Amino acid sequence: MAKVQFLDFWAPWCGPCKITTPIVKELEKEFKEVEFKEINVDEEPALATQYGVMSIPTFIVLKDGKESGRKIGAMPKAELKKLLD
Repeated sequence: MAKVQFLDFWAPWCGPCKITTPIVKELEKEFKEVEFKEINVDEEPALATQYGVMSIPTFIVLKDGKESGRKIGAMPKAELKKLLD
């Protein structure tokens, strides 16, 4: 089974990030086999650069360390869920 990670790039001052945080928390409860990581771009700018994050929120799904999906901006739960299906 592939190791799946869900990376959530955000910042405390980001309005759209505040909207999506509860949605990501719901997904975390539904997808117990997925490792969810919140990455504050202010505290980890090198990681944001490594993944080419230019806007936040940015959501990246990695399967066995390789990017399998990416979504940028606030969106409904159904859209974010598609990254994990």
